[in-house]
Amino acid sequence: PVQILSYLGGVEKVEETDLKPRMGFLYPIHTHNISMFINATQEQDSGQYMCTVNVVDDTIRLDKNVGIINLSVLVPPAAPTCQLHGNAVVGANVTLSCSSKKGKPSPMYQWQRESPTLQVFFPPAQDWARGTLKLTNLSLEMSGVYVCRAENQAGSKNCSIVLEV
Repeated sequence: PVQILSYLGGVEKVEETDLKPRMGFLYPIHTHNISMFINATQEQDSGQYMCTVNVVDDTIRLDKNVGIINLSVLVPPAAPTCQLHGNAVVGANVTLSCSSKKGKPSPMYQWQRESPTLQVFFPPAQDWARGTLKLTNLSLEMSGVYVCRAENQAGSKNCSIVLEV
């Protein structure tokens, strides 16, 4: 564990960490509780944070003087990349793939075909976790714009691909 913030003998001290310019006590110590803030959170801020309170001339009991919280910083998906695998000719099978390099938790992927022939896809043709869409026995009518949406609790991004059969 690394100490990042302390208040001792009336002096507030912020340790030299990458959190230093982004954190501090939320309220004046004598008027409120000892909540802290972290601004501009980053994925690497995720982890376990422990608060220890020791009062002068008080009995130290580890089960009563310590509070622990786990922080998990969510990261929206990066713009995904859409790709076509296979030859888009009548009667063939192709796979459309979609992947995002970032995202916490890992994004889920949803493919759909855009207007004028709006179409939504479901398993087994679509794999939401892998970001693939399998199109079988291609026909000319299957030509169009296919959009993939990468999404998690922190946000979403799209990419698209034009399929010309």
